[in-house]
Amino acid sequence: MVGNNAIRGSRVGSGPMGESERGDAAPRTVVSYWCARGHETRPSFARDGEVDVPETWDCPRCGLPAGTDRENPPQAPRNEPYKTHLAYVKERRSDQDGATLLEEALRAMRERGVGGGS
Repeated sequence: MVGNNAIRGSRVGSGPMGESERGDAAPRTVVSYWCARGHETRPSFARDGEVDVPETWDCPRCGLPAGTDRENPPQAPRNEPYKTHLAYVKERRSDQDGATLLEEALRAMRERGVGGGS
């Protein structure tokens, strides 16, 4: 036989108390943002004047930046591929520069008697 318990199925904080117990919610303003894929995001911000509404917001569906202008949303950032240290060096130096530097370094080592010489 099931007991007759009035508390069964309730939790702390539930009930008909509502706003009078928790206090009034701060006044909010809702701003619409659109990403390049057409997704709309509507976060809300406090209207107390201390919070500035950001120009862009990350779209929670696709991760692209979203702006307040539906017709001209921000473009997706261009991701540069990872470059190794050698790739950066090759951007700054030509093959001829590299050969010259290598020859200077080998000559300096030979003068010091390091690494054998030919």
